[in-house]
Amino acid sequence: MKPTFGKLNKVDLRKIWNHEAHDFTKWLAEEENLSVLSDEIGIDITLIDTEVNVGSFNVDILAEEESSNRKIVIENQLESTDHDHLGKLITYASGHDAEIVIWIVKNVREEHKQAIDWLNEHTDDKTYFFLIKMEVWQIDSSSYAPKFQKISEPNDWAKTIKSGKSSKQLTETKLLQQEYWLKFKEYAEEKNTKLRIYKAYPQHWLDVRLEALGAHIGLTLNKFDKVIGTEIYIPDNKRLYYELEKQRDYIEEEIHNKLEWMPLEDRKACRIKLVKKADYQKRSDWENQFKWLLENTETLYTTFNSRAKRILKEK
Repeated sequence: MKPTFGKLNKVDLRKIWNHEAHDFTKWLAEEENLSVLSDEIGIDITLIDTEVNVGSFNVDILAEEESSNRKIVIENQLESTDHDHLGKLITYASGHDAEIVIWIVKNVREEHKQAIDWLNEHTDDKTYFFLIKMEVWQIDSSSYAPKFQKISEPNDWAKTIKSGKSSKQLTETKLLQQEYWLKFKEYAEEKNTKLRIYKAYPQHWLDVRLEALGAHIGLTLNKFDKVIGTEIYIPDNKRLYYELEKQRDYIEEEIHNKLEWMPLEDRKACRIKLVKKADYQKRSDWENQFKWLLENTETLYTTFNSRAKRILKEK
């Protein structure tokens, strides 16, 4: 049978979103669309608010990273990059002490790509700039398909090495953590895991997406206590945590393990954690650690995902 092909067409952004603030920002702020951007960048983005004041200006989207609560500012521009928006981007970042800065545009001028690359090379190792090209595609008369494309992103290796000039020990630790997560991701892929694992950064945690919005799984390393862990992390939903805790006995029986239930009353976030004594600095033990992390993370995913989705659907 001869296959039938459609024609792939690029759609003018202004055909879909006439106004940046009223149309595009409102669309992007929806959870499912921020999730698409999250997948492209490799971090969990949670909305705080739109059109937030910074002096006499308004940042399009103010958000935060779920796992760390680092502030994120997003500036939208449905035209080619220009100096005005570049200046606003830096103003918004400084006004909200943002550590992750995202500029979404229709077209990228080379001088502005160079500017973002320069900022990534010359700012401190806690500040990250992303330049994202926005496109929309359609096959014949099909539904529109949005596409985010990274044009400029941080060089984590360069930043880590740079930080090592003032703190060599920190650099070695962070490099080891990143190598650990990279090797773990390779191991998980070889085992054909269905988990959606985010990009490995030089830090003590690694994120795994849950289908249940408002929560995710975090894999953690603890150098001082010599433990590794996998946990359900709920950044800002006490109700979800306590509804899950009501099922504590059933959950622990199902996974054949006792969990550490951490409501963290003085914070917005909650944790449900499973840990194992292990020294991640011992490379010869990595495969055993990877096996434990993958098996138990998959178990937590299966056990908690469906429960959390049902709870979140309830009024």
